[in-house]
Amino acid sequence: MSAFYLNKVKDDNGFHIVHKDGCDLMPEPEELVYLGEFDVCMLAVAKAKGMGYRNVNGCSNCNKPCFYEGYVDK
Repeated sequence: MSAFYLNKVKDDNGFHIVHKDGCDLMPEPEELVYLGEFDVCMLAVAKAKGMGYRNVNGCSNCNKPCFYEGYVDK
């Protein structure tokens, strides 16, 4: 299992990005929300959405299975 974090600050495309612990693109700690430990990134994304965050996307570097180019929550 890995620890996952959500960037509280939206990126330039309006997404909150989910990162896995140790990601090279991880923002500063004060910009992160700890989501928990999960086996797969999809569960971390679901947790973030359950916390009320919209337009959640996986990091293109550390969470490629959860990265959706052009994805927007409707």
